[in-house]
Amino acid sequence: MIVMKFGGTSVGNADRITHTVDIIKSYAGKKPVIVVSAVGGITDRLIELANAAKGKRKEILEAIRKIHNDIINELGLDESILEEDFKELDNLINNNKTVDAEILDQFQTFGERMSSKIVAMQLNKMGVTAQAFNAWDLGFATTDEFGNAEPLEETFSNLNNNIKKLNVVPVITGFMGKTKNGEIATLGRGGSDYTAAIIGNAVDADEIQIWTDVDGIMSTDPKIVSNAMPLEEVSFAEASELAYFGAKVLHPKTIIPAMKKNIPVRVLNSFSLKNKGTVILNKVAKSKHVVKAITYKKNIIVVNIVSTRMLGAYGFLARIFNTFDKYKKSVDVVSTSEVSVSLTIDNENNLASIIDEMKDIAIIHVSKGKAIISVVGEGMRNTPGLAGRRFGVLGDNKINVEMISQGASGINTTLVVDGKDVVNAVKCLHEEYFGC
Repeated sequence: MIVMKFGGTSVGNADRITHTVDIIKSYAGKKPVIVVSAVGGITDRLIELANAAKGKRKEILEAIRKIHNDIINELGLDESILEEDFKELDNLINNNKTVDAEILDQFQTFGERMSSKIVAMQLNKMGVTAQAFNAWDLGFATTDEFGNAEPLEETFSNLNNNIKKLNVVPVITGFMGKTKNGEIATLGRGGSDYTAAIIGNAVDADEIQIWTDVDGIMSTDPKIVSNAMPLEEVSFAEASELAYFGAKVLHPKTIIPAMKKNIPVRVLNSFSLKNKGTVILNKVAKSKHVVKAITYKKNIIVVNIVSTRMLGAYGFLARIFNTFDKYKKSVDVVSTSEVSVSLTIDNENNLASIIDEMKDIAIIHVSKGKAIISVVGEGMRNTPGLAGRRFGVLGDNKINVEMISQGASGINTTLVVDGKDVVNAVKCLHEEYFGC
């Protein structure tokens, strides 16, 4: 059994859906379980619909309806397959409830709920017996952290029991589940990858395939470096670091369920079937470059916390991180000394409250518009000279490194630079390590 996840571009129009169905048919002998995203751009339109003024909502709803009906008509399918979804969506926009995180989650799920029905019907038309399922109908249970829910432990046994007894190819909605109280909750943007990995873990899949519109995981962003190279294989650890620090091919959480069961994850391009893509494995051969890839995150905020009063005193770090935990503030990179801590965050939510709570023990300085660059590769810690080359090439190009952090795993070195320098820095580092 394999799990195949298709992203928004792979189901973006009638031609892409036809092509996606052909791909699925080619794997019919491997008992495929299909996970789909919404038609490309629809989730953004649904968010727009939720937040629009009442007089504007009908117009947006009709635009969403037209996109789907055009696809259905071009495929020669029955328009009535989405009738109930649009009735439910129409009721939702007329309920006059305040659009909080829970209501927003309800809006956002309609993209996958509709695309799954179209893909399933097209599969049936092409001779593959298939059925669309909302993930919760197969037992996908989540926490009630709307907008960023996590699967409950019973999800795995539920999915295993319910999927394995099916006699059809299931086409399952990514990105969503239901809480114990029956409320719809989403896993966050990009959560369809995560759904596929959770399902793969649950059914002990032979492989999890993520079908997208790029040739796999690249040595860096091809929008910055046009001759960036696709990677044949990366380790789970390398893929986790790359996903977390900005590589947009995978949702950062995707690797975790697969890693727990040692299930290979293959990233493939639905637009280029001859391309082998990238396979993510538990153990891989050391790259001749040692460095596997360079990734980055823009619009980062650096928070510098300094307190000479805490010199030699215990509890300074505990006080800082307990405060960040209290306000549910995630930290990306940390660098410490005896009396100072520098850390990075990706937005200002609750930052004012955090600063106010710690002003009695520290002086805090906030720097905005920064960027994180992450250099990733197994074996970097034990390879002399890599760090020297990194800082040498940045220095030669007059790029100042404002913060440095070496991951405990030894496979990731993170640098913080000014946002205006990030593109040049990535180009210089890629040239230094890959010669292109």
